[in-house]
Amino acid sequence: MEAVRSLSTVAPPSLIRAHLSKPIFTLSFTHKNSNLTRFPKTKLNKFNAISPSVSTQPKAETDTENVEHQDEKFDWFSHWYALSPVADLDKRAPRGMKALGLDVVVWWDKNENAWKVFDDRCPHRLAPLSEGRIDQWGRLQCVYHGWCFGGLGDCKLIPQAPRDGPEVHSSPKACVGVYPSTTQNGIVWFWPSTDPKYKDIVTKKRPPYIPELDDPSYFERAVMFTRDIPYGYEVLVENLVDPSHVPYSHLGIMTHAPPPR
Repeated sequence: MEAVRSLSTVAPPSLIRAHLSKPIFTLSFTHKNSNLTRFPKTKLNKFNAISPSVSTQPKAETDTENVEHQDEKFDWFSHWYALSPVADLDKRAPRGMKALGLDVVVWWDKNENAWKVFDDRCPHRLAPLSEGRIDQWGRLQCVYHGWCFGGLGDCKLIPQAPRDGPEVHSSPKACVGVYPSTTQNGIVWFWPSTDPKYKDIVTKKRPPYIPELDDPSYFERAVMFTRDIPYGYEVLVENLVDPSHVPYSHLGIMTHAPPPR
């Protein structure tokens, strides 16, 4: 114990200054010949020529994928949307609907045996085609002046046009905007763009498939329906969307709310 105490005794300041004034160690700068092999200058030049050049500068941290992801914006009008269950539609009459802020009309084209989705306005005087009818030839007829349209949106008849005059109904200005549409899971889906480049979009990208809706036993427990409710997108997300990410159709809800602005 005495030895331990003596080691822990603090030295006098004068003694500490005396020791600190002396260098702790010295470095010798005497040049000594190295034992490394010395290459001729010509060999060094060749070595530098074939050796890869490695930059010692710090590499800039750029994440291209993150930059692209930040610049990417969701296009609300480049996706399929559920418009209406087939069970809610009537093949004998057109039905007007509003989806994503768009006024559309759904009607049955018996000539092509398919549901069609058109812009709900006649190119003549912008009257709603949903107020019209389907004539005996299976054409969609406007209620205002009787213009008739086929499944491709082309005008088939203008009653006021003279029979012996030019075929004014064949003009592109007489055509109706057509939305790509398809039927899947007993639902009419539509692509909300009348741009001709999306005419065959169904062959490249199909709507999301919900296998439960094709299961006959599923409808013993649930009923699918649509209702027009005047609410915004924020209300839908905060109150009506299932947090477990169940498709809207499972909840009996098909949103027609327009996207946020």
